[in-house]
Amino acid sequence: MSGQTVPADFSGHMLDLDEDDDLEVFSKNTSLADGSPMPNSPSSMVNQYRLEEEEEEEQQDADAKDIFITVDSPESHVTAIETFIMYRVATKTTRGEFDSSEYEVRRRYQDFLWLRSKLEESHPTLIVHPLPEKFVMKGMVERFNNDFIETRKKALHRFLNKISVHPILSYSQHFKVFLTAEELLSHKKQGPGFLSRMGETVRAMANSVRGLRTRPVEFTVMQDYVEDFSSKICSVDKVTQRIIKEQREYFDELKQYSPTYAQWAESEEELAAPLNGVASCVERCSKESEEQIHHLSEVLVPALHEYVLYTETLKAVMRRRDNIQAEFEAKNEALASRRTDQEALQDEVDGLADRVELANNALKGDWSRWQNGMRSDIKSAFLSTAEKNVDCYEQCLAVWESFLLSQRVEPGEQRDGEDAS
Repeated sequence: MSGQTVPADFSGHMLDLDEDDDLEVFSKNTSLADGSPMPNSPSSMVNQYRLEEEEEEEQQDADAKDIFITVDSPESHVTAIETFIMYRVATKTTRGEFDSSEYEVRRRYQDFLWLRSKLEESHPTLIVHPLPEKFVMKGMVERFNNDFIETRKKALHRFLNKISVHPILSYSQHFKVFLTAEELLSHKKQGPGFLSRMGETVRAMANSVRGLRTRPVEFTVMQDYVEDFSSKICSVDKVTQRIIKEQREYFDELKQYSPTYAQWAESEEELAAPLNGVASCVERCSKESEEQIHHLSEVLVPALHEYVLYTETLKAVMRRRDNIQAEFEAKNEALASRRTDQEALQDEVDGLADRVELANNALKGDWSRWQNGMRSDIKSAFLSTAEKNVDCYEQCLAVWESFLLSQRVEPGEQRDGEDAS
């Protein structure tokens, strides 16, 4: 079957995405003792705090950015042997090293993998933003396809934009080629051959087995931090996803709960008003719960899971740094024990010493940058989640308070009822 392109919401075609082959209740007019106005609600305080921070951050980002990238318009491509997704990558830039100010290319997931591997190969101790996991959709229900594609599109968009603001990676020739070249096949064929890569892998394994003689204290501290951070972020990620699963089950129950009250009201004339009131409250609160779950799934979980993926990147960077140092130590020991060919070996040792220093300096610089970005990203996700939680609970509180007010019996009405009896 010849290759063809179809929209990404595919009707009737099962994906084989093995792409690695390739109302407010706080509205009272209150004020503080000094006469200054009190915020209307807790969420207004969150809004004010977030607004001030976001305006400052957005201004800083706008001043610093000179490459703007958008990943969108996913399309399914069907061939005789596979189905894969192509995404449009649109770039606007003011950098002089680019021949044009605008580019538009189409890339598949394996192209993003190629870019990331090249960045890691060229800069082994820089922290390259992670890509979404490799994923195979085989035998899955069709309705999952669009969600999967949208999630991956957002992750790929974030990946490229993270690289675009990196002070070193954004100037990589591989990054430029990825953004500008119509096709990547010829560029993918360039670089070290299979035997060369195999040799590097063997050396890395040997150095890993041999171990380090003396790792600098600062990198031991980093290593311990990564292990501790990995344990905590993975735990929080798992618990958050479990909570969302339980909330979805709760939401499903709420959807059955409201109609039950409405049906009951049809057979209880004296209780019809309060029963219908409860049914209405439950229905309205279930909608708020649904929005809260959606927010957790779309904001908090992606932020947490991104840094779960980051932990694997950090561990790999630490291993590569150690391997570079281990290779230097091995050559240095060989130099001390050898009596012949010392001049050639000395040149090799000097080169490795320079490589160790460059690797260490690159990691130290990127480490501070990564920590600042991580703290900003996680803090933003927490603030956004707190704001959504407050809003959800305020709305539900307002719904139930209005129900209580509607059911309140005034003293005069109560006496009239007693007299009538």
